[in-house]
Amino acid sequence: MVVMKFWRLPIMAVVAASLSQCSNSIGTGTMGGPTMSERSAAIATEPRGDFFYGRRYFVQKTNFWGYLRKPGQDARNAKLVVIQERQTLTPDRFLAGGAGEKQHGFDQNYEYRIWGNYTGRTVYDLNSNQMLPEFFLSRYELVEKNPGWLFRPDDRYDSTKITLFPR
Repeated sequence: MVVMKFWRLPIMAVVAASLSQCSNSIGTGTMGGPTMSERSAAIATEPRGDFFYGRRYFVQKTNFWGYLRKPGQDARNAKLVVIQERQTLTPDRFLAGGAGEKQHGFDQNYEYRIWGNYTGRTVYDLNSNQMLPEFFLSRYELVEKNPGWLFRPDDRYDSTKITLFPR
């Protein structure tokens, strides 16, 4: 019986360590924001039009811009896109290492109204190993600098790896 107790101790330690690693995906998120019902109510009443709502999602060394969704749609329907900038540059298109707010990715999690259209092409993003839809940007307008979580209140943002997925 005593041998069994000592045998259980290392297993319990491994289980406890594994559960502590889950803190990146459960519990309170790092992005803040409204409750799920508040977010649903805001989406239900947001202006409609011939545009998309875009949420900037910056992850170092990736080429995607962020998530786009149609007005009135939940973020679970959003698509991660690569922006084609032939006509209009994205809001953060500054030289890397710029001063103050003028740094690539400064607008992480900003919400925009985005005008343009999907080109029908898919683009390979080497660093995220994904084939993503290409979106032709014609113009944008800032809606909110701090809208909070994107998919769920327990979203956790990490600028070095992809942590936000529709769910």
